[in-house]
Amino acid sequence: MAAQRQRVAGERALLVAAGISSVGIGMYVPFTLVFFHHVTGLSFAVVGVVLTVTGLAGLALMPLAGVAVDRFGAKPVVLVLYAVRTLGFVLYPLAGSLPAFAAVALVTALADRSFAVVQQSLIGEVARGGARDRLQASLRALQNAGMGAGAMLVSGVLALWGPGGFSYTAWANALAFALAGLLVTRVRPVRDAGAVAAPAFRAAAPDTSARRPAAGYRMVLRDRAFLGLTAANFLTALGYSALSVLFPLYIATWLHGPDSLTGAAFTLNTALCAGVGVLIAGRVRRSGARRTRSAALGALLFAAAFAGQIVLGTVRPGSTGLLVALLAIVVVYTVGELVHSPSGGALSVSAAPEAVRGRYLATYQLSYSLASALAPSLFTTLLAVDGRLPWAVLAVAALGAAGALVRLERHLPAEAVYADPPAAPAPAAAPAPVAAPVAA
Repeated sequence: MAAQRQRVAGERALLVAAGISSVGIGMYVPFTLVFFHHVTGLSFAVVGVVLTVTGLAGLALMPLAGVAVDRFGAKPVVLVLYAVRTLGFVLYPLAGSLPAFAAVALVTALADRSFAVVQQSLIGEVARGGARDRLQASLRALQNAGMGAGAMLVSGVLALWGPGGFSYTAWANALAFALAGLLVTRVRPVRDAGAVAAPAFRAAAPDTSARRPAAGYRMVLRDRAFLGLTAANFLTALGYSALSVLFPLYIATWLHGPDSLTGAAFTLNTALCAGVGVLIAGRVRRSGARRTRSAALGALLFAAAFAGQIVLGTVRPGSTGLLVALLAIVVVYTVGELVHSPSGGALSVSAAPEAVRGRYLATYQLSYSLASALAPSLFTTLLAVDGRLPWAVLAVAALGAAGALVRLERHLPAEAVYADPPAAPAPAAAPAPVAAPVAA
């Protein structure tokens, strides 16, 4: 069936849930330290330390989310995480003491860090083939739009009620997560008949179809093709961190541009993701391109944008030229993001065997988390040497990711590489037996 005709039971509810929860996320992520300082009354320093420690704890426990998905299914775990996040934001304004804030922050961080893993697993449970790519693109567009709307909403709340409005925002956030959880209850997972596919690098091994597949993370660690896919994604994920971490520093310290350029870059990126993300992903999907190739194309566009930053940092034009050039680079960067993200996400979901999909995707998600953790120190160290150096490193990383994706495609399952795997050729009909001559 064509990808555009595939429907997902409860798809609209899932998308609306993602949009609503993203509004909630947008209400506190841009103002994290200020947000929690006002809702708890604790100092910025204390809030920062607590959020760092609890965030690292959440990262360390992400593998357990994969185990929970494999044991109970993604949908029940998603509902639990929404419930935990709801409770956390209900309690934040009441957590005035350090122990209370640390306890609530820890539980909420565990849910926040694990959510991406579980949501990806849910996409794998409810969609097949090209529908996975379409859902990936739609979710990303709604998440960008929701976060932008949430940031504007909290700005309006603060304009009306001042810092006291942060408490109302926390409760509104809890309501958003609760509504999202209720909507997800309408989603209906589907199951494939058949056994778990073995990793492609073990294709030449003796037939083990009668045995139970190896359980646990040992199976993931033996799957060299999937580990290669995860490593390639780490290289690309460094590029995803560039917009939020490197762009502002580069503009301020190397280009000596105004802070408004950072705001313009973020606004343009968000508007493009929300406005044309689904259209671009649909065009890529309808082209029939292999997911590995389209993800590699996205990485190449990243590399082109990073090369543009090197040129921009060398020429250093005037204010008007700087604005035009920077926004053009952001457009190339964003198109790369919109081409890579749906294909890369669907590729990881489809390459993971169903019975251990949670563990596989928890491993894959670590590539994003590790890149996010390393990016600030890596970028600032390189920037201190030369403002163009971090962009050169990112360009090389993106080119390496593109090459790795193309090389890996022959080792990955066909259902992962292709949104609609090509049908196997029908076996040739056996020649009709020749009748023996009849004796006269």
